[in-house]
Amino acid sequence: MHKLQLITLCLLLTLPALAQKSTNNRGFKSIFNGKSLKGWEGDTAYWRAEGGYLVGEITPTKLLKTNNFIIWKGGEPADFELKGEFFITETGNSGINYRSERLTDVPFALRGYQADIDGRRQWTGQNYEERKRTTLAYRGESVTVNPYTGETTTEAIRAKTARNAWTGRTVTGSFGKSDSLKTFVKPADWNSFHIVAKGNKLQHYINDVLMSEVVDEDTANGKSKGLLGVQVHVGPPMKVQYRNLMLKKL
Repeated sequence: MHKLQLITLCLLLTLPALAQKSTNNRGFKSIFNGKSLKGWEGDTAYWRAEGGYLVGEITPTKLLKTNNFIIWKGGEPADFELKGEFFITETGNSGINYRSERLTDVPFALRGYQADIDGRRQWTGQNYEERKRTTLAYRGESVTVNPYTGETTTEAIRAKTARNAWTGRTVTGSFGKSDSLKTFVKPADWNSFHIVAKGNKLQHYINDVLMSEVVDEDTANGKSKGLLGVQVHVGPPMKVQYRNLMLKKL
């Protein structure tokens, strides 16, 4: 084969991949500029912009008493896709909250759906509702959250949980065992996340692998829109970094 023909063939083979990458980002807008915390609100004792990354860090001299969030100030998305990348230390515990509400009695705290992230890869990808119904879907599960007609006080909601999971949920399918899906999460490396919230269906992807899916039929407790935020969790010293945070409203 002539050299010119070979070059042409190589270009033709790479075009579909380039086109796919462009299409995947179509409609997404950056929500973090990589240089400052402009557009975000958080406690700068734990959050900073550094080296192009959104960094959350707990140090031995600055431990937390409650989970702490940096909150995006750009609105309360309803149906959307959110994606980006994270790097977390082994002892780290973090997560991305969405369709959440801000607490008035605890500083920089959110209540709502969370795409869980942790350094030991035990919970990464599951759907956990912060300060409310607790675990809605473990990694590997497709879940329907059943309608709820009881009281919505903190005490009543707590009474409907067991072993840190909501009892009013039905597992309707499986994407694989949690330990098998864990192998798709890279330790001590950058991983991508992708959250899709459309109607009452919530999907969490890690490295393009679907990790959990929730269909929330509980209109008493579920939310159709709300705040976005990123968490550092109470615990030992840790560090989490986020980059390339992009949002597309549907």
